Amino acid sequence: MRRRLPGGLRWRLLLALVATSAVTLGVAALVVLPPMQERLRDQSAESLETQVGAMQPKFQAVFDELDEKSARPADYTLPLGRLATELNGQSNARVLVLDDKLSATDQRDQFLYDNEFSEPPPRALEIGLRVMRLGSRDLQHDGDHVFVAVPVFGSGGDPTAVVVADRQLSEASALVEQVQTRFLIAAVVGLAVAVLLAIAFSSTLLRRLGRLRGAALRITREGPDAPTPRDERRDEVGDLARALTRMQEELRRQEAARRAFVSTASHELRTPLTMLQGTMELLEEDIRSGRLDELDALRQVSIARTELDRLSTLAGELLDLSRLDAAVPLRSEPVELGEIVRAVVAEFELRARERFTSIASILPDGPCWGRGDPDAVARVVRILVDNALRYGPRGAPVQVEAHTRGIHAAITVADEGPGIPEEERDRIFERFHRGAAAGSSGGFGLGLAIGRELARRMGGDLQVDGDGSRGTRFMFSLHAAHAPAEPPRGDRDRVSA
Repeated sequence: MRRRLPGGLRWRLLLALVATSAVTLGVAALVVLPPMQERLRDQSAESLETQVGAMQPKFQAVFDELDEKSARPADYTLPLGRLATELNGQSNARVLVLDDKLSATDQRDQFLYDNEFSEPPPRALEIGLRVMRLGSRDLQHDGDHVFVAVPVFGSGGDPTAVVVADRQLSEASALVEQVQTRFLIAAVVGLAVAVLLAIAFSSTLLRRLGRLRGAALRITREGPDAPTPRDERRDEVGDLARALTRMQEELRRQEAARRAFVSTASHELRTPLTMLQGTMELLEEDIRSGRLDELDALRQVSIARTELDRLSTLAGELLDLSRLDAAVPLRSEPVELGEIVRAVVAEFELRARERFTSIASILPDGPCWGRGDPDAVARVVRILVDNALRYGPRGAPVQVEAHTRGIHAAITVADEGPGIPEEERDRIFERFHRGAAAGSSGGFGLGLAIGRELARRMGGDLQVDGDGSRGTRFMFSLHAAHAPAEPPRGDRDRVSA
């Protein structure tokens, strides 16, 4: 079915609107026209019955008067003709007055009057015979004809004659045909209007989509700096245009961050590589000349080791990003956050002493269990402590706290640095973004981005806590967990054995 449909959106919209209009008009015709025709026929029959019923007393009066005079059948012609003409003028029906001698076998010379003086319809004679026998009014349909028959009673109380009115329902049929014709004309006009509306609507829609397509192609060719598409209408296409604009702005931001990272990384790589190259060249000259100064050589090795640490940090952060982008699965198990805090603080004690800074561990009285990956939790805490030592003033203490709050377990790291401005509180978690206070001591703008992504991959979060007016306080939260169940004593004995 899909292969048979037109491929273009214009033709699909045109087909949909035309089909909808055609189905609507067809259903309307089926619902309106047949009941209308039946209703007109019923109204015509009811009208004829009313008119004949109103004339029946006049026919009865004529027969009563002529019966008193013992008139001959020929004397009935003139008065009956006047009444039949009057009824014909009111109802446009053929009027027959049948004698009581009417029978099913012999129907000649049994007409007292017939205003058309032609062969009467057999159906009229049958209805007249029926009314003569039953003595009651009757109404019958026969194709496009409606028959109404009323009895005229004699002095003895039995029917002496029958007045039969035969109306052809051609007027109702003609009216229905006229309505059908008008309806068909209206349908054709409606379909034409639907086609024009579909063309106009699809043209407008396709022009707007074409502009968005052109904008997307320009972005593909020229990059995020291509002109931004504009569509201010409040509909789906306008929403698509605004989404494309937001995407382009995000691409520009990411491109700016990438360029900043490339510039920063180039500088950060060039500096240690230049230092390493110079150090190695000096050491090589000293070794070749035989004038090696051990103290100077140790100083050169220390400098080289520092630069190698910077290169190793950058390589580690890029490796962490590649793992996050590759969606490498993390473990989910109970982790004792207090133990991790103690271990990470111990790792940074030497660096803290070099900066005349103390790192205080604030731990709860009992275990503090959170659910996550132990290595990933330790990595996030290292990032936060490294940031606190990097940006905090020399000699200012750093606090690392583990605690439980309801269904969450958290680790907070606080320093007494310059704090984070309000406008940067969300951007510091973006990749390659280096804060305004980073300066020459700043890293590569990857640590906090890695920390937040790791936290969220474990079902937690990493946020800046507090207003940032005094120092900086990061909160790393995880879902709280229960301590892992200990194995039965027999199993512990077998393990220890």
